[in-house]
Amino acid sequence: MKEPGTAAVLSLIIPGVGQIYNGTFLRGVFWLIVTPGLWIGSGGTLGWICHLISAYTAYRYCKRHWSSTPRPL
Repeated sequence: MKEPGTAAVLSLIIPGVGQIYNGTFLRGVFWLIVTPGLWIGSGGTLGWICHLISAYTAYRYCKRHWSSTPRPL
């Protein structure tokens, strides 16, 4: 079972890696390509936003698709 927190941290450090961790390779490649372009194109402002969005989407995807089974207390 994959952990949503791990996916979020991976994508916060390097956008797209959390998506690859989740098994969504093309989404990961998308974030790996788009984020550096926005960092350079906006002088860094949109790069940070991209990091946050990537981490959030990796977290939500992992929570929906991998954490559907209840954990024991």
